[in-house]
Amino acid sequence: MELQKVFHSMNITDHGCGSLVKSILCAQCHRFSWDLFGSDSGTRTVPILCTAAASLSLSNKATSNNFCSKVWDACKTASILNSPFAPSRRDRMEVSVRSASSKLADLWTSNTSFCKAFGGSPDDGMVCFNGTSAVLRNTENPQPPNGICLEKVANGSYLDMTAHPDGSSRVFLASQQGKVWLVNVPEEGAGEEMVLDESNPFVDLSDTVHVSTELGLMSVAFHPNFAHNGRFFGSYNCDRDHWSGCSGRCSCNTDVDCNPAKLHTRYGDRPCQFHTVISEYTANSSGSDPSSATKGDPVEVRRIFTMGIAYTIANGGQILFGPDGYLYFMTGDGETELDQYNLAQNKKSLLGKILRFDVDNFPSEAELNKLNAWGNYSIPKDNPFIRDKDSLPEIWALGLRNPWRCSFDSERPSYFLCIDSGKDQYEEVNIATKGGNYGWPYFEGTFPFHSQNSSRENKDNNSTTNLIYPLMGYDHSLANTNEGSSSIAGGFVYRSNTDPCLYGKYLFSDLYGFAMWAGTENPVNSGSFTTAKVPFSCSRNSPIQCNLEKEKSHLNLGYVFALGKDNKKDIYLLTSNGVLRIAPPSRCNYICSKENVTAYQNPQHVPSNSSNGVDLNGLLKKLLLICYSFCCFF
Repeated sequence: MELQKVFHSMNITDHGCGSLVKSILCAQCHRFSWDLFGSDSGTRTVPILCTAAASLSLSNKATSNNFCSKVWDACKTASILNSPFAPSRRDRMEVSVRSASSKLADLWTSNTSFCKAFGGSPDDGMVCFNGTSAVLRNTENPQPPNGICLEKVANGSYLDMTAHPDGSSRVFLASQQGKVWLVNVPEEGAGEEMVLDESNPFVDLSDTVHVSTELGLMSVAFHPNFAHNGRFFGSYNCDRDHWSGCSGRCSCNTDVDCNPAKLHTRYGDRPCQFHTVISEYTANSSGSDPSSATKGDPVEVRRIFTMGIAYTIANGGQILFGPDGYLYFMTGDGETELDQYNLAQNKKSLLGKILRFDVDNFPSEAELNKLNAWGNYSIPKDNPFIRDKDSLPEIWALGLRNPWRCSFDSERPSYFLCIDSGKDQYEEVNIATKGGNYGWPYFEGTFPFHSQNSSRENKDNNSTTNLIYPLMGYDHSLANTNEGSSSIAGGFVYRSNTDPCLYGKYLFSDLYGFAMWAGTENPVNSGSFTTAKVPFSCSRNSPIQCNLEKEKSHLNLGYVFALGKDNKKDIYLLTSNGVLRIAPPSRCNYICSKENVTAYQNPQHVPSNSSNGVDLNGLLKKLLLICYSFCCFF
């Protein structure tokens, strides 16, 4: 409605020009508006208009129009009130002296000056708007990588890894038991391992964290301004029988026609005996510079969120800050017995959702009571259901079973990729969007979910239309059949320079560690991905020997709990066997034509792996360099 008001206020009488301006205004709602309006989208009034012929678009249809020139031709003599094409100060040297006029020909001296200000070409690395869709940068047909080389940099089992917000080489490693360590990351190729003092964590929350198979400290998140304010947050589970501070509303409640007293106990645990909690903490208690703090205060500063969970399976739990500064929280649907309540689709329930909080502005107690909030936070004004009286305003996306890990692409923040753990058949990866519905429990991946409750329609969502299907994933038939079911672990879009053949690919694995996948988008920005299972191995000069188990025709990583990323954008696998980092492919004999092999430096420390004093790794490296030199100069 707002865009319609803006369009009508322009009072464009020329139909041809009006049609084009309308499409330009509607580009604000485009799936890839972040890219179309550029990184400074807050200052652009229109998207980047295509100035060159293009053959690739999000619709996968050919187009050959120069849209910017088309707009100029149609609108140069048309009157436009409050014109979005009015020049900024920096452009005024390019415009006509008759700049008070609302016609393009009076605002701009020529087609060239107009398109210089508002146009762009995919050939220049831009994403531009052609009137109906985004035109893409890339035209090549990418190939999957030959393999992923790993090096083990730490022992120990961790569930979460977060780069220090100050941009340094430090990361935070969190264990399921409730401890968080601050660790320096060694340079790739230095042959050094992460040094971590188990007895000296950054913060120890284990007194309040309840640990079981799928419960514990699920995630930590550091405020974008942590280096100055010292604020950080923990998402964890607690047991109300063992901690008086573990209390809150049950997710099974009258709002969703659910009575916890009628639910079955599980392994002696009562429904809503356990809670999901987000707490705020500080590393600023000593008054020192938070960016240099080596200790956090385990005393809770503020309770952000508390919700009782009916069961201890499929509860999600990740928290992270988005590029918009808001805190995102992923919740699972709470397992099979709750299927009859269809909670992932019910917008009166917070289960099976992505929630979005403002933790920088806190309402008064009266406002919180009016909101009937689940803690201390405010609602971002652009949350999709904030004006829907039949929906909880915290909801940002819905229809998920167990969104275990999500991440924003560091180069394209509009790509918010989330893995969702399946139940019987399929593991999936989605691009999460505001208000998006990802289909659970109507569908598991693209397959109708074979449950007596899957076709149940509820009062909040009585249609299976407009569901968003996964970008990629894999069937459980590909999982380790000895273990039974599988659960996806991931994932990040790879943006490090360490392995140039992985650049731009979305990497993910499986809990059982039998495989890794690389998702390749082709064309770029199309939302169309193909996946390939990629072989992996461990570098022989890894700082710590990987000791990967051999299972039939493949290696096994042990249990892969999650992936992590540091400030250099290197990717790590957090496994039951330790922390593994992706290394240059040549260190595992994988060939990547984009890798500068001559720049590779042999690690100073080489684990004991040779016999009779012969450095087998050094010989192997020299042979590799000879082979590459031969190929380059043949």
